[in-house]
Amino acid sequence: MTVIAGLVHNGRVHLGGDSAGVAGLRLTVRLDPKVFRNGPYAMGFTTSFRMGQLLHHAFKAPNPRGDLDRFMTTVFVDKLRKCLKDGGWARKDSDQEKAGTFLIGVHGRLFALHDDYQIAEPADGYAAVGCGDEFALGALHATAGLDLKPRERLALALSAAGHHSAGVSEPFSYVTARKHRSEERAWPPPARGKRTVTRGETGGPDGAGAVDAR
Repeated sequence: MTVIAGLVHNGRVHLGGDSAGVAGLRLTVRLDPKVFRNGPYAMGFTTSFRMGQLLHHAFKAPNPRGDLDRFMTTVFVDKLRKCLKDGGWARKDSDQEKAGTFLIGVHGRLFALHDDYQIAEPADGYAAVGCGDEFALGALHATAGLDLKPRERLALALSAAGHHSAGVSEPFSYVTARKHRSEERAWPPPARGKRTVTRGETGGPDGAGAVDAR
């Protein structure tokens, strides 16, 4: 159980997350963070702490090059699949390979990777995943027009999720992606035609006594 929230502000991606680890009705406050940096990326995960540990410590995140959309949906996903397989976490459901769900910030853009390995970019410039995502999204929407700093908006979003969701717990932690030279452009990016963003499932693998980060 989790809430991870992210937003784009002045060409940089900011993420925030909670510290809950849940197994059934038991909640443990974890010291290992759900949001962190890996190379040029800021990441924040839900679904599984094991997946998050692999993302943080084992994933050799490739440096973006060329068209970022193409890169993320091909090179990045291929490297991620290998990392999860090598770490013993990759799983299959009806012969379809499954991952987990997490947010990614890189080069001033915010992406969500869902369990079918799709890469989604929210048109609003903010996103949230985990069991507290709807509460966080409501807070991010409500504060979009206010003169607040990114950390303040994220703190309000995480606080709303913590107040209304039993699977979210303080303390909250935050991370900002590294600034890139090309990130001077303001949000939103130039229109590239109408797009439909599909929301993926956040369910992780079932297992007796397993502590997850949903």
